[in-house]
Amino acid sequence: MVRGLLGKLAGRSLSAAGKWQQQQQLRRLNIHEYQGAELMSKHGINVPKGVAVGSVDEVRKVLQEVFPNQSEVVVKSQILAGGRGLGTFKSGLQGGVHIVKADQVEDIAGKMLGQILVTKQTGPQGKVVSKVYLCEKLSLVNEMYFAITLDRKSAGPLIIACKKGGTSIEDLAESHPELIVKVPIDVFTGITDEDAAKVVDGLSPKVADRNACIEQVKKLYELFCKCDCTLLEINPIAETSDKQLVAADAKLNFDDNAAFRQKEIFALRDPTQEDPREVAAAKADLNYIGLDGEIGCMVNGAGLAMATMDIIKLHGGTPANFLDVGGNASEGQVVEAFKILTSDEKVKAILVNIFGGIMKCDVIASGIVNAAKQVQLKVPVVVRLEGTNVDQGKRILKESGMALITAEDLDDAAEKAVKALSS
Repeated sequence: MVRGLLGKLAGRSLSAAGKWQQQQQLRRLNIHEYQGAELMSKHGINVPKGVAVGSVDEVRKVLQEVFPNQSEVVVKSQILAGGRGLGTFKSGLQGGVHIVKADQVEDIAGKMLGQILVTKQTGPQGKVVSKVYLCEKLSLVNEMYFAITLDRKSAGPLIIACKKGGTSIEDLAESHPELIVKVPIDVFTGITDEDAAKVVDGLSPKVADRNACIEQVKKLYELFCKCDCTLLEINPIAETSDKQLVAADAKLNFDDNAAFRQKEIFALRDPTQEDPREVAAAKADLNYIGLDGEIGCMVNGAGLAMATMDIIKLHGGTPANFLDVGGNASEGQVVEAFKILTSDEKVKAILVNIFGGIMKCDVIASGIVNAAKQVQLKVPVVVRLEGTNVDQGKRILKESGMALITAEDLDDAAEKAVKALSS
């Protein structure tokens, strides 16, 4: 949910991640709701009782052992994307979240497990539901919205609160921005009682104890910092009939740069929910983000990669990816990069744009030649090389006998790549 909300608020005080927010970027780890709930519980945050299961047999066992006296149970499909409640399974089942009678849980869970759920964040391909999260049905008297994210403007964490939560939070942020309360936190001072009180005022709880709510906010912020989160979102954060503030949902992202000190959390990664191209790229230590265009890009340096994508668009093409092989890529990494590019069925042409500084053009050229031997290239390849060892690189490509399209500069390369689409 917060991706949409941040997008709405980007022009006001937050920075959004643009078109790629719905992609599985390497800058963050995304975990499932049930994993986030378990983590929050360990940090003293109130969460509903729940158990994740992966089969109907497990469903039956959990109903008997964990929910023996529950008349109703919440069944939540677990995928790494928002909008599950309004999603649709390719099998035809409507909704990825259901509140059902206890004797119907097995049936509805069976219809979810192993099926593909399509939401506004998954794209038309959807994601496979490998687990469902069975939760106690709480008696909620008020639903609100809570999130912590990183804000460029204040150069630190920003807590977002709204007294109205639920699936329409994005629309609410657009139509009634005055209801969105934003509290920047000083990273050196940490969250103060005053900061937490402002957040609670923004939530406007009706029955929960104010001081208890302040303590819950402080614990959420503590989790955000201690676990190196880039996002913590609860929608809804709710009040129950017994006057408790409860995190009824959980969405947490973590900074990949913190993997070395958050080994337990990063062990929760579910690569089956990620773009397989990006999983392969991560293993090869390549910076890759899949997009929806037709021209595959292999570039060294993030800035040059962005410029390459821009100029492809300028000439009427659409980039299929962001791929930065880095400043010191090996020949093997270049081969892996080509394998990833050619594995994308949407790619109709490949543009290689290398400016050799630390990266040597002859290494790139050798990688291209070896990749061609291992991968049957069925699409035109446009190559622009410039910089260190450029003459050796061009000679390697020329002597390889490959049918490559060479370009003199970036503008020429983009123009030829777009033209190659129709050849």
